[in-house]
Amino acid sequence: MKEYERTGVISIEEIRVPSEEQLKRGVAITECIQEIPCNPCVDACPVNAISMEDINSPPFVDYDRCTGCAQCAAVCPGLAIFVVKLEDESALITLPYEFLPLPEKGEEVEALDREGRGVGKAIVRRVVKKKDNTALVTVSVDRKLAMDVRNIRVLR
Repeated sequence: MKEYERTGVISIEEIRVPSEEQLKRGVAITECIQEIPCNPCVDACPVNAISMEDINSPPFVDYDRCTGCAQCAAVCPGLAIFVVKLEDESALITLPYEFLPLPEKGEEVEALDREGRGVGKAIVRRVVKKKDNTALVTVSVDRKLAMDVRNIRVLR
């Protein structure tokens, strides 16, 4: 049995991690491990950086082709795709967000890990509301949290 099947939470060891060079450009990271018929991320990618062996396979991102546009994150019904971009001292994380209230640009929010535990502060850099009510929120966090932060909690 895989660890996430026991705990319900995927670990960093169970996903493909891009190189530092790729992360500096900003790339989509899939944390989708379910073998179910689903492929909107493949269809949404404007540069064909996402592929699947078959309709039931987890998606595979070609990090060298990915531009970090976040179109895949916006359409993933499982909220399992994130865009991570490393900066000098911080990391930008773009994540799907379906809670209310929506955070606002410049707002400080709590950064959460995969288990929903608070791991630090984040500053909202951008909020894009999509037609299907899934927002894409980009937050800035301490660089060392780049591969840990996968959600946020609005503090107001």
